[in-house]
Amino acid sequence: MDGDNSQKDEKGQINNYSRFLPIANISRIMKKALPPNAKIAKEAKEIVQECVSEFISFITSEACEKCGSEKRKTINGEDLLHSINTLGFENYYDMLKLYLYKYREAVKATENGEGKKQKKNIKEEENEDNEEEEDEDENEDEEDSQLNINNNNELQNLQ
Repeated sequence: MDGDNSQKDEKGQINNYSRFLPIANISRIMKKALPPNAKIAKEAKEIVQECVSEFISFITSEACEKCGSEKRKTINGEDLLHSINTLGFENYYDMLKLYLYKYREAVKATENGEGKKQKKNIKEEENEDNEEEEDEDENEDEEDSQLNINNNNELQNLQ
């Protein structure tokens, strides 16, 4: 694989790697979810890379169909949320809807010059939400895993 992920092969077809997220990004996210001394095999990173890319394609294809049926050309956050809900990932719908709302509020605040104050308020709200979730989690089975949005706007799996 060359540095450019959008390379075409000799036949003019886009190669498989052009549809994958960069392995370095996948590796960084995986490392954040594991203990500091954990090792991740290259093969494991590549498998997760394929799975994540397939998941994104799956959700995006459904959103694209929705846009097509509504004669629109641009996929938006609501289209993706609809796809997530329609395709059986309804457990994530409410959390992602809240995340989208907070993200849009932060962008709006940044555009209005209130970025630092708004980001601080959002972090405080997330911390309060996390504390409430921890209290609720103690009452649930330990086998159930939950997702958390960390300060880098990435999803983390909590157990």
